[in-house]
This record gives sequence, structure tokens and C-alpha cells, in this order.
Amino acid sequence: MPFVREVPDLLPGSGPLGGIYTAIRAATRGRVLVVACDMPYLTAPFLGRLVAECVGVDAVVPRTADGLHPLCAVYAQSAAAAIHRRIMDGQLKVVDALADLSVREIGAEEITPYDPDGTLFVNINTPDDYQRALQFPGRR
Repeated sequence: MPFVREVPDLLPGSGPLGGIYTAIRAATRGRVLVVACDMPYLTAPFLGRLVAECVGVDAVVPRTADGLHPLCAVYAQSAAAAIHRRIMDGQLKVVDALADLSVREIGAEEITPYDPDGTLFVNINTPDDYQRALQFPGRR
């Protein structure tokens, strides 16, 4: 198993935005791939694309018909100060923090080659979600 380093939140109680901030600050490289634990159909090729696109911007975030997916994104260390300000102001919505960053959006036309069956961003949060996900062809 690869080495995994556990890092406690630098700003406890600040939710996912605080987790992103902590990851950025703890990173030993210039960017951090953030992936929510409820998206089981994300693929390595797609995540690699996100990482590759994070050059000269603070974040790379997919956008689908459902909107932005800031919990499946790459954040550069340059985003830390703006995210910290948001947290200190009590503004904890991750998607709102994107307004303070230079963001490269990966749109539907760029996502489609990685998501031919439309399941890439499926969230599984409940037993019903899980049962529905089992019905996707080729996805078990």
C-alpha cells in the first residue's frame, strides 16, 4: 500500500473548504487533487487530465449540466491565501470560494471522452443511491 500521511485540519470546524486548505498547505508539491469519497466512478485518466490542466491557474474544476464539481478538482498552492480568507470570514461554501481564484473549467465537451456512459460524477450517499448505481451497465 502506498504511503498515506494523515494531516489534521489546520482550521477545525471549517468543513470541506478547511480540508482543501489543509491539503494545500500540507502538500509537498505545487498542487493537490481533491476527490470526494462518494464518487466511485471517477477514473485515473480523467483525474490525470485534471492534474495536467492545473498550470498557471489556482484551480481546475469540472463543470457539467449539474454545475461545478469543486470536490473533484485540482487546487494549486497559490489558492491557499484566498481560501484562508474565506474561512476566516466564515464563508465556507467551496463553490463560492472559486470566485476568488483563477479557475480553469473542464466543460462537458472535454469530459465526454472520459465519461461515455454519464456516470463519472455519480454520487453514492444512501443505500438507494447504491442500488441505483448497481444498475449502471458495466459498473459494479
